[in-house]
Amino acid sequence: MEQTIRTLACLNSHSFVAKLDEVRLRNGRISDRIKIDHPQAVAVIPLVDPEHVLMVKQYRYALGFETWEIPAGKMDQGEDELTCGQRELMEETGYQAAKLTHLLSYYPAIGYSDEIIHIYLAPQVIKSVDQVDEDEISAVEVVALSKIKDMIRRGEIMDGKTILGISLLSGALD
Repeated sequence: MEQTIRTLACLNSHSFVAKLDEVRLRNGRISDRIKIDHPQAVAVIPLVDPEHVLMVKQYRYALGFETWEIPAGKMDQGEDELTCGQRELMEETGYQAAKLTHLLSYYPAIGYSDEIIHIYLAPQVIKSVDQVDEDEISAVEVVALSKIKDMIRRGEIMDGKTILGISLLSGALD
């Protein structure tokens, strides 16, 4: 086990805390570690029908371009997974789900973050409102599952939660 000696630097934002810590390794050597304390998140695979998924397009600042993804977002303080999934689905797509089924939870960046993403399936979604969060989402589109699988294979979709969710849904992309 590694032991934290001291925190060398800390960055606090509204959605996470990043720390640079000095640690003692199990062999006694001293090293640095970066740790990001991040809220849990929920991602939803929204099915319009068994062969069509609702996808969102949004700009990702760290990458410098827009990506196609399944809807997802961070859990608010005190919020449960189902409430977060329904809220994010509505905010990002204008759709709601009659039911959400938990598929998997995972750590997307285990080497430096404690974030957990919970992936849910929404087997049937219906349009509820026309307005979506335009600060985040530039497009909402119903996409054939076969097209999404092709986009993943061609490297056009490289978002981990989307690849994992669609792979689970599709039996590891058939």
